[in-house]
Amino acid sequence: MSADLWMWILATVLVIAGIIGTVLPVLPGAPLVFAGLLVAAWADDFVFVGVRTLVLLGVLTALTFVIDFITTALGVKRVGASRYAVWGAVIGTAVGALFGIPGLLLGPFVGAVGGELLAGRTVKQAGRAGIASWIGFIVGTLGKLALIFAMICIFLVSRLQ
Repeated sequence: MSADLWMWILATVLVIAGIIGTVLPVLPGAPLVFAGLLVAAWADDFVFVGVRTLVLLGVLTALTFVIDFITTALGVKRVGASRYAVWGAVIGTAVGALFGIPGLLLGPFVGAVGGELLAGRTVKQAGRAGIASWIGFIVGTLGKLALIFAMICIFLVSRLQ
């Protein structure tokens, strides 16, 4: 098989792994999709997909990380949680990311609950903040999926023109 075919196979595997990693946060979803699209552009010697498109795809990849923090924080803030709960959820998301799926599921919740309790709120209020952090996490995952599919569409439009 030619080197180009191997590059396209690698690109496809990376993109599929990235999509799966976005839904099941064991793998770094958006960076894998970006890497796959970069390999695909490279397979064509960057003739169809150039620097501008790749920079745009890189910005969208970076934006997926911002979405994680913003949606978790907004979810907590929406239920009237304290600043401590918002920061707890953000810190919990960052620390939780280091521990795979259990950390990503528990980190924002534990951070938000801990922040609310630290702020002197009731256990019920803390629980609401924790649940809101989970809702923010789900909304963030949907937002990241939307960005990833936008990245793939941008790549395809650039490639097929």
